[in-house]
Amino acid sequence: MTAAAEPAGVAGRLRAAGCVFAEDEARLLIDAARTPGELTALVDRRVAGEPLEQVVGWAEFAGLRISVAPGVFVPRRRTEFLAAQAVALARPGDVLVDLCCGAGAIAATLAAVAERAQVHAADVDPAAVRCAQQNVPGHVYQGDLYAALPAGLRGRVAVLVANVPYVPTGDIATLPPEAREHEPLAALDGGPDGLGVLRRVAAGAPGWLMPGGHLLTETSERQAPAAAAAFTACGLAPRIVNSGELGATVIIGRAAG
Repeated sequence: MTAAAEPAGVAGRLRAAGCVFAEDEARLLIDAARTPGELTALVDRRVAGEPLEQVVGWAEFAGLRISVAPGVFVPRRRTEFLAAQAVALARPGDVLVDLCCGAGAIAATLAAVAERAQVHAADVDPAAVRCAQQNVPGHVYQGDLYAALPAGLRGRVAVLVANVPYVPTGDIATLPPEAREHEPLAALDGGPDGLGVLRRVAAGAPGWLMPGGHLLTETSERQAPAAAAAFTACGLAPRIVNSGELGATVIIGRAAG
């Protein structure tokens, strides 16, 4: 191994590029590389600003290793809180749906934890669907929100999770370059106030949820009151839950019945 390929040498390049956890990232990149040449290529990608998870090909989420490809939205640690809320509501044998699934991290978590769950996932992005098909031991569909789901699921879904994009369009430019330049805009941009996709999901949810079923979605703390109002307008009884540790806010809406 050359000096440049040693952990200290790799970490030095990463630190110079602004990587805060350079030593940890260096170890992951070295583990992912099969040859010195491949390691150089991986480090070059990371130094150029590509998300670490896309470079090494996986992200850790709720104790699982989720395959992530270049150009696919990277699961955030704060979204583990959304997944945990969904798991807490799931009952044995339930039909569970992960809309806007991305690489399928939430669906994979539900499948791993929820007993005898019937897990379905969907995303509009073909690259994300290909990743989800590797991660989710269930049904994965491509399409725009509910249009992707089989009609036979109508009225049967116990837990519907949708990690919708919720960044206001005007705030996209303020996101870190890793997100702006390497993740799909459709996975980030929630429209003028960040709640455009959330409103679409809430409007369609009553037709898919079973009586007493739940819709869960992540949003920001600032947007939570407006998001809860959108749930109420669609006939869902909302409550807001927060995790200070993860900096996460989740809206949980219960269908009538």
